[in-house]
Amino acid sequence: MKFHSLGSLALATALVVAFPAVAQQVTQAPPAGAYKKVSELVRLPDFLPGLGQLYVDPATLPAGPFLAYDRQGRLVSTVYMIPVEDLNPDKTFSDLAAPGGNVDHVDVYFNAGHPGVEKPHAHVVMWHVPKADEARVAQ
Repeated sequence: MKFHSLGSLALATALVVAFPAVAQQVTQAPPAGAYKKVSELVRLPDFLPGLGQLYVDPATLPAGPFLAYDRQGRLVSTVYMIPVEDLNPDKTFSDLAAPGGNVDHVDVYFNAGHPGVEKPHAHVVMWHVPKADEARVAQ
């Protein structure tokens, strides 16, 4: 299910325009720095079909960024999980970083909640790979 609203459309547009960011040492799992494997922080599988293996700096929860890797440990996307209640005129999400560097395309969709981010939220997925390569995390 795709998440459609004026706020998420503006957010996605801003993300596409604002990048590329300088790539940090995150292109191969495990990433450097304070990132932790999400499956070790909350009750989620180690690999999520459609997203991959996720890492996050716990201090940035619930929004992230989450770094998503394929089964070979290669970075495929940066994901933000923005609570729906925060998509309003009183709150903005500016300068969202893409630690993996260049962004090929952005997807925004609704998620009803899951362990770690229980409230309904929008997944903002900044793909570092072409659309055809998304299949690397499909299964």
